Amino acid sequence: MAHELEIVDGVAKMAYAGDVPWHGLGTKVPADLTPAQMQKAAGLDWTVAKAPLKFNGSSKGAYSTAGDKMALYRESDGKFLDVVSQSWNPVQNSEAFDFFNEFVSAGDMEMHTAGSLKDGQIVWALAKVKDSFDLFGGDQVDNYLLFTNPHKFGRGIDIRMTPIRVVCNNTLSMSLSTKAKNSITLNHRKEFVKEEALEAMGAAKDQFDKYKEMATFLGSKKIKDTETMIEYFNNVFPKTNGGKFEKFASRNAEETFNVMETQPGAKYAEGSWWQAFNAVTYMVDHKMGRSNDNRLYNSWYGYNKDRKTRAANLALEFADAA
Repeated sequence: MAHELEIVDGVAKMAYAGDVPWHGLGTKVPADLTPAQMQKAAGLDWTVAKAPLKFNGSSKGAYSTAGDKMALYRESDGKFLDVVSQSWNPVQNSEAFDFFNEFVSAGDMEMHTAGSLKDGQIVWALAKVKDSFDLFGGDQVDNYLLFTNPHKFGRGIDIRMTPIRVVCNNTLSMSLSTKAKNSITLNHRKEFVKEEALEAMGAAKDQFDKYKEMATFLGSKKIKDTETMIEYFNNVFPKTNGGKFEKFASRNAEETFNVMETQPGAKYAEGSWWQAFNAVTYMVDHKMGRSNDNRLYNSWYGYNKDRKTRAANLALEFADAA
């Protein structure tokens, strides 16, 4: 089976502290690691470099350079990662983990997980923020900071706040409205400036309080009837080719409807739009995809990341009309 998680010498390049993460991947490490220690534990203590890209276009065996194209590679083992331009500035993994030092030293965060996806092209680190809220008498939502450092052309450095619902380990969408700003993206055409990113993340952290307000609103609004619920799931999971369903637009829409009452935490705000939204996040985090690491990738970076945002915004629209 194909995996998104990088495997080197039979070992998955990922480490986690505390409870087993929702995707069930990685090697358990002590809970009090520094960012640098977490980087090493996850097998990410390597650097990248660029070299002129050359090709053999001659029968005489002479190599030519490919214009301003450069080969991005891992220095520890020479592994090729991607083709980039001369102006593309790589950010080392140590710089990514160093971003957490100020927060961890102050006791505001603790390192949670770190790993490598797509054969080393995407390196990420997740820290738990000492910030959480409780909804409806026991439905706890914790806040996390996710730093993604891609060694891949066309992807920028991504730093974002990521709420996780404890009862079911669902990663939620902070972007409950188009005005919400919970992340920053920095391109590789200029040097990474830590101070600029830290300043921008201050505003993103404030969104967690607004998120609580919106989640509370969703929990206060009851779904009018079964037909309205089905309409919501059909909008989140629209019709795909080859599917023929009597009431549902797709098989995923039907399966999400079926887990509405059986998902972990279904008792909280039962019959509300909060419950319906979490049925979607449970479906994409735990049911869809060919493997756990495939679900992880798609939940954070792939099509399911956008699907969660769409599900959240649709839930708000339906709740407003309730």
